[in-house]
Amino acid sequence: MGVLVPFNKWNASVGFPNFDLFNNMLDDFFSDSWWPLGRPLSCDTFKVDVREEEDSYVIEAELPGVKKNEISLAYEDNRLVISVTRDEKSETEKKNYLHRERRVCSMRRSIYLAEADSAGIKARLDNGELTVTVPKKQTIDKSVKIDID
Repeated sequence: MGVLVPFNKWNASVGFPNFDLFNNMLDDFFSDSWWPLGRPLSCDTFKVDVREEEDSYVIEAELPGVKKNEISLAYEDNRLVISVTRDEKSETEKKNYLHRERRVCSMRRSIYLAEADSAGIKARLDNGELTVTVPKKQTIDKSVKIDID
């Protein structure tokens, strides 16, 4: 019987010396991060809930810390488009130099609404939650009852 060596991918001293590089590559590929940037995809977008009611659609988007002037709403080709563009700046002065950090991000979500009426769309931003109410088109029943002889 051969010698069994316990495998622990977190301990590079046991097992194969270059196998941890392969494991790290697999972990990076199958994780929630965008390689090689290493930041989760959940940071690049915002959460949206779409609810259908009898006469309208209600879209709720979580936008904490986003100001009204950073949001753009549009309705085009049966799609409600929510776009957010932020430019955050932080400046602190230390000794003889100026330290600056910036983060610029842009997020966009597009929601298909088949029966939406572009007239009468209302939006409200309250405590970081954007609520958009989109009325449905009034459909006229054009069906005709046919009598059978």
